[in-house]
Amino acid sequence: MTESLETLGHALLAAARSAGADSADALTVRGTSISIDVRAGKLEQAERSEAIDLGLRVFVGQRQAIVSASDSSPDTIAAVAERAVAMAREAPEDPFAGLADPEQLAQHPDCAALDLVDPAPEPSPAALEQDALAAEAAGLAVSGVAQVQSANASYGEHRFHLTASNGFSQGFARTSRSISCVAIAGSGTGMERDYDGESRTYQSDLRSPEDIGRTAGERAVRLLNARKPETGTYPVLFDERISSSLIGHLVAAANGAAIARGSSWLQGELGLPVLPDHLSLIENPHRPRISGSRPFDAEGLPTQRRAIVENGVLTGWTLDLASARKLGMEPTANAARGVSSAPSPACWNLELTQGDATRADLMADMGTGLLVTSMIGSTINPNTGDYSRGASGFWVENGDIVGPVNECTIAGNLRDMLRRIIPANDARSHLSRVVPSLLIEGMTLAGN
Repeated sequence: MTESLETLGHALLAAARSAGADSADALTVRGTSISIDVRAGKLEQAERSEAIDLGLRVFVGQRQAIVSASDSSPDTIAAVAERAVAMAREAPEDPFAGLADPEQLAQHPDCAALDLVDPAPEPSPAALEQDALAAEAAGLAVSGVAQVQSANASYGEHRFHLTASNGFSQGFARTSRSISCVAIAGSGTGMERDYDGESRTYQSDLRSPEDIGRTAGERAVRLLNARKPETGTYPVLFDERISSSLIGHLVAAANGAAIARGSSWLQGELGLPVLPDHLSLIENPHRPRISGSRPFDAEGLPTQRRAIVENGVLTGWTLDLASARKLGMEPTANAARGVSSAPSPACWNLELTQGDATRADLMADMGTGLLVTSMIGSTINPNTGDYSRGASGFWVENGDIVGPVNECTIAGNLRDMLRRIIPANDARSHLSRVVPSLLIEGMTLAGN
């Protein structure tokens, strides 16, 4: 009989106590994943994995250590605990390490309300293969597509349980269903590549594979005959596909671990404007069927809706217990961890205030400039916010797209860039990061 994740968690805690730990927590995970890749109308690769992973974090005084395993036998559990305690005794003291106080813990988290598990049966490998083949065929049917580099369909189900010596013992599960396609148009040195894909909690919410394959092919064809744009200062419109990366840089700079290290360009900006006055950035980890949703964090604290930025003003840092203690603040229930890593701050679902204009409206307003649909590489100074990234997309003149461009670099400073963003109204509501296309005027563009 397979032991429950909760039973395994309690067994790890008991072994840790026997080995000499003062306190401990255990993360137990059981997962199933299936991935099917096709190419040229044939199955190229099929993978299925079923695994259980155990992670034990122990504390000996103010010293901590973590050991993980993928075997749940009693002998392994005992060995994991003994090794973790031995490692902790040799670790340096950390005055900020430790479990949450019992009164900080989530008491009765409503996991079912998040609707994170699709009740539909697990799809068969044959069904996944048919979806991947349909996406590939739709991509190849687009005039100008030379080949489909890859088409994939996958499924996963994972169950998590966190057990701790402070009395916490809760778990939840989630499913995911994905389809993706990468198409190549043109030939030789003129080849261009683009993609489309989607991942959902529920199979029934997923777009059709035909739509995904066709969109990937159309995107690749639109990039043919790209040229380098002229060097200069132009407005840049970040397409909704990649605009969330800008907000990601803001979120990374507001991470409590970076603030505690003194390595953030937002240092000293708490309570000051970081976005335009009418924009807010909201974190909501309780959105049903969304991949970033969770009832509690990796330290057992109840997750909650919060404004990271409210009416343009930075209201707080993203904090786990350790970073909150370092900064003398209250944690925000944003701890994330794997079975082999200590908790660290991370954001869940994010949503930026949308604008009233469409992307086409913003293109008309920008006149002449760059619509960015893809970015590669990055040089971002975490201390100053200086920003430089390779980009490709489409050149816009008089508000209309006149052709594709590539091999260019866009540069600026994040502090200035984010204060000038103008949002469109085209964000996709099912994503974990709901961010529309964003226009920024006066960016430096290096091309020819």
